[in-house]
Parts: sequence; C-alpha cells; structure tokens
Amino acid sequence: MDRTRLLRAVDHTLLAPDAAWDEIRQLCDDAVRYGTASVCIPPSYVKRAKEYLGNRMAVCTVIGFPNGYSTTAVKVFETKDALANGADEIDMVINIGDLKDRNHQNISDEIRAVKEVCGSRILKVIIETCLLTDEEKAAMCEIVTKAGADYIKTSTGFSKAGATFDDIRLFSEHIGPGVKMKAAGGISSLEDAEEFLRLGASRLGTSRIVKLVKAEEECHG
Repeated sequence: MDRTRLLRAVDHTLLAPDAAWDEIRQLCDDAVRYGTASVCIPPSYVKRAKEYLGNRMAVCTVIGFPNGYSTTAVKVFETKDALANGADEIDMVINIGDLKDRNHQNISDEIRAVKEVCGSRILKVIIETCLLTDEEKAAMCEIVTKAGADYIKTSTGFSKAGATFDDIRLFSEHIGPGVKMKAAGGISSLEDAEEFLRLGASRLGTSRIVKLVKAEEECHG
C-alpha cells in the first residue's frame, strides 16, 4: 500500500501520562512532516499544540479517558473545554458499566450530548472492545449509528488489549452507512496497519506507524 495513503489514515498518538511538551511538539512536527490525519494528545496539551500547529494539522483529544466512567456532565464539560482550546476532533470513551448493565439509552443519550457540543467536528466513540462480548460490540455499532457519532473506535490502548481484525470485521457488518471505523491500540507493524485499512477502517490510532516509516527512510537513505 502507498505510504502516503497509509499515513493519511493515522491519528499520530501520544497519550502517556508522563508525556512532556518536548515529546508532544516532536509528535506534532512528525505529523506535519508525514501528513497524518491528526495528532491525538492529552487535553492538557491541546491549547499549546493548536497554537504551535495553527492550521497545519488537526488536533484530536480524548474525553472520559481511559476508563469512561465519568458522568455525562463531566464529559460534556471536558468536550466544551477541549473545543474552546482548539481541538478539531474528539475521541470519547463510553461508560462500559452502562453497557454491561444494558443501559443502552444512557449510552445513546451521552453520545448525543457530546455530539451536540461537537457540532460539525468529528466525534469518535471508543468502546474498549477487549472488555466486550461480540453481542455488546454489535449493540454498540447500532447505538453509535443511531446517536449520530462519526466513528466507532475499538480501544483506548490502556486496557487488556487493542484492536483486532475480527473487531473491524464485526464493526463493518453492524454499523450504519454514515459511521466510519477507527482501529486503535497495539498496531505494531505496517502490514497490520494496511490490513486494518483493507478491512474498512478509515483511521488508525497509533504511535508506531510514523516511527516505522521514519526507520524505513533511514534504512534506505
């Protein structure tokens, strides 16, 4: 697969709790250099990163991250704050306990509330597939579709496992026509990244793909 096409699908990500500004700035520089879809960074860095990047790169941040169990009011406030600081895209974590309790309406209402704040900006809904049954994943495809989110996203990368090919296959069978898919967590090779795209994912949440492409360049340079 063409490297440019692959990189255009990457949300170049750094969400480690000990991430320092120099690392975030380097992430931003690499994202611009390699033409990724966005940088995905902690909310505390959004304002500084947006001031640094201007219109050169979309800034994505995370809401209710990584556990998803903050209240809807908190997630809405976090989203408003992130957008005020310049965020272009929002990746929010669902309340997984609500899903286990089959409180589907609560999840739907929360997604709608956050999407209302986002307006025309992209909202991706993280469902943490490694903690779910296939039935729960399919239910979330329907909920995300009906609630009007733009993407369903596999994982935070902070739980037991990340994206799998089977998850993307399942998503593709159950999401509505207006919903895209983001695979995230544990994408460790260019071959895996290409396979996720081949299976229908539109975005990849990863820190490794840019590093691998850089390493390839150095090898051939």
